[in-house]
Amino acid sequence: MDLTSVLLQSLLSDSSVKSLSKKTGSSSDEVSSVLAAALPALLKGASQQAEDEETAESFAQALSDHAEDDTSDMETFMDNVDMADGAKILAHLLGAETESTTKKVSKKSGTSNDNTAQILTAAAPLLMSVLGQENKKTSTSKKKASN
Repeated sequence: MDLTSVLLQSLLSDSSVKSLSKKTGSSSDEVSSVLAAALPALLKGASQQAEDEETAESFAQALSDHAEDDTSDMETFMDNVDMADGAKILAHLLGAETESTTKKVSKKSGTSNDNTAQILTAAAPLLMSVLGQENKKTSTSKKKASN
């Protein structure tokens, strides 16, 4: 399964959507629409962070740190999500495009800018956790293959 499919499956699972909906006060439909519309931009930002010489090392460390997050109980994870951390993650992934991306996603999903921003901010730590966990699996598989 490719990374985009894994992310969609994780972020758009019933438990993720319900927990994000509860956290942000948005409907499940809004959460699903925002995440589906935003994922390409978020993945592009993650890819750029991973490939840029200046950010690659700190991004790899952030992925490693977030890989340790326990996402097995989504409701507990979202209850404890750090919105300030989510805002920082979005700023790193989207950079100067954060506001324009939020507006585009808002328009595409039919969700208000405020709700879109809330959903993305709450979902960003989850995105990093899933990316980190997948990165850890890939690294472990590569190590086993080379032994």
